[in-house]
Amino acid sequence: MKSKLLFGSIVAILILGDLFFGIKYNTERLARTKLENTAEIRAINSGAVEFLDAFVEKVLKSTKEVDFETRLKLENQVREIKDDAILKTWQKFTTSKTEAEAQEQVKNLLSLLAKKISGKE
Repeated sequence: MKSKLLFGSIVAILILGDLFFGIKYNTERLARTKLENTAEIRAINSGAVEFLDAFVEKVLKSTKEVDFETRLKLENQVREIKDDAILKTWQKFTTSKTEAEAQEQVKNLLSLLAKKISGKE
């Protein structure tokens, strides 16, 4: 009788321990996922800000045609952001056929970058 009570107590303690550590594991996993998401958002924001600064300085403020090397650097910056929406919008801008279309795509690109940086998208 005593051994059954002792055995039952040990099993109950083990089950409670498993529940405690299971809940603790899930809590830590969720916190880690949140931190990873925050770090990913910060990386996108940082890349977007750097690209936006370079784009304004080298394209919008430029008084001459943008050279191949500058376009390549901007393209690489866009790819380093690793955001499909920004990349697609950039590609629409770079493949524009007319000046009016390019201007419209610049507006779309700047708007998207602003939304990404502010966290609204």
